[in-house]
Amino acid sequence: MLINTLRDKKVFQEIKKFPKNIWIIYAVQPLVQSIAPVLVFVGGLLGAVMAPDPSWATLPIAVMIVATALSTIPAVLAQKKFGRKRACMLGMSFALIATLVLTGATFFGKFSLLLLGASCIGVSQAFMLQLRFAIIESLDSPNKAPIALSFLMLAGLLGAVGGPEIALSTKDLIASEHGFVASFLVLGLMCLTGMLIFGFYKECDNANTDNHGDTRSVLDFFKQPAFVLAVIASGVGFAVMSYVMTATPISMHDMHGHSLRDTKWVIQSHLIAMLLPSLLTGALMQRFGSMPFLIAGTFAYSMVIVLALMGHSLMQYWWMMVVLGLGWNFLFLSGTAILPTTYHAHERFKAQGINDFVVFSLQALASLSAGLVLFTQGWDWLIYSCIPVVVIMSLVVLWYGAQGRQSIS
Repeated sequence: MLINTLRDKKVFQEIKKFPKNIWIIYAVQPLVQSIAPVLVFVGGLLGAVMAPDPSWATLPIAVMIVATALSTIPAVLAQKKFGRKRACMLGMSFALIATLVLTGATFFGKFSLLLLGASCIGVSQAFMLQLRFAIIESLDSPNKAPIALSFLMLAGLLGAVGGPEIALSTKDLIASEHGFVASFLVLGLMCLTGMLIFGFYKECDNANTDNHGDTRSVLDFFKQPAFVLAVIASGVGFAVMSYVMTATPISMHDMHGHSLRDTKWVIQSHLIAMLLPSLLTGALMQRFGSMPFLIAGTFAYSMVIVLALMGHSLMQYWWMMVVLGLGWNFLFLSGTAILPTTYHAHERFKAQGINDFVVFSLQALASLSAGLVLFTQGWDWLIYSCIPVVVIMSLVVLWYGAQGRQSIS
């Protein structure tokens, strides 16, 4: 079945017919989005040596995620007022500023600059994450969304793998106490290149549909079982993933003595597991719907808990983070594919804004909690605290299945 899906010529014919805008976004994604994976990789490690208290080590990553959550509504409003192109250019400008600030942070060893740079990345992320909706709007049929989003995630894979690799290989090109000065300069050049490419993006024809018809209230959106499912699937997917991923480099490197290179390998493997299955996930989701992947994602997060409690060897960390990445892929791609079925074209910015605000607020809360729980309660209790969240996700999937009101496609 899987091989037949991959060999389906219709899938590749659809890909060839994607409009120019989508290919521009695919090209920009790895260039601009490589900065956040680097901060995930080195943010906790730099924080541990720069922060006045070791328990603040995960604060840079948490600040990035909080900034994303706080910027989701402004990002949506900016896109509604100024269009996708100008708003995303603004977001990329924040990413470029972030690389310059982080260059200063690593050169001078200033924790305050590290936090400022992390916040700029977070603001940029809020804008750049809207590109997934720009792709959906560029398609002539919403049924093609899973495939198109899958390729977007594959493009992100290049940044997820390439960013940390560039950071480590250029770490000591410019001498500094903590390293990584040249790393952020190179990432800045990549971001600038992405901005130049995005200059060729054209606003979609449906950009002026926002003022036609009445827009429903927030409560009305949440009265739809499919909307609730979409938001919770993405929210739980991001929250559990960020909670565990934020703590893992510190647990590995600082608490259990694994090398920086091994830690990088585990984080990169996690990012690959998040993004590489996307082509297969999208093709299968287009054929079978999202429900099987919601169930598989929830089961994968259950297995993360089991694997994480089995020990602290390198391969135990590796398996745990790979399964965590797969679970995120299934839940986030499902939630994103379901969401457009719950709103009309003129409601898209409001619905997308509600979704992203809830999702990234949950992610911010999880990331802020990770360092505190890890340093005060330890790794095992950090993992135990994931159990109620996974149970809630399971109950929501069962609840939606019992509704029988709206098919997922």
